[in-house]
Amino acid sequence: MSAVPEIETERLLMRGWRDSDTDAWAELCADDEVMRSLGRAGGLNLADAWREMAELAGHWVLKGFGHWVLELRASRELVGRAGLFHPPDWPGRELGWTVARSHWGNGYAGEAARAAMEWARSELGADHLISLIADDNRRSQRVAEKLGMKLEGRAQVRGHDLRMYGIDL
Repeated sequence: MSAVPEIETERLLMRGWRDSDTDAWAELCADDEVMRSLGRAGGLNLADAWREMAELAGHWVLKGFGHWVLELRASRELVGRAGLFHPPDWPGRELGWTVARSHWGNGYAGEAARAAMEWARSELGADHLISLIADDNRRSQRVAEKLGMKLEGRAQVRGHDLRMYGIDL
């Protein structure tokens, strides 16, 4: 298994997943409002949060890219995830992010997404990324727009009708 590359931004350490992240990740995923922002009804229980964490960690092994854990450099607190996702049923290589509600409004999603975009361009040779965002998730829509992404249309993904933003790198 290849190691997940670490990226340091001004305030974040973007790193691979660890089993010791389980409790912090489960707490983030238990928040109904955070999960609703992702188009899900209600928070996840511990088992479902762990399965999602395992899927995100496994994506690195299968694809050579994925979502990083977002850890505050100053305190080592897990505040979310961001990175790239492209399972076989996805309409393209997606740039995504999720941040704990207690950290909304601090700019961590955009900071991490910019670093992931640059990594995708320089390390993968990516020339286009998408972001799939629920209609009522104005926070993520604003992040996408600040990143320079434009609304490209809609996508039907796993039973969800989502806005599809995109950017050429």
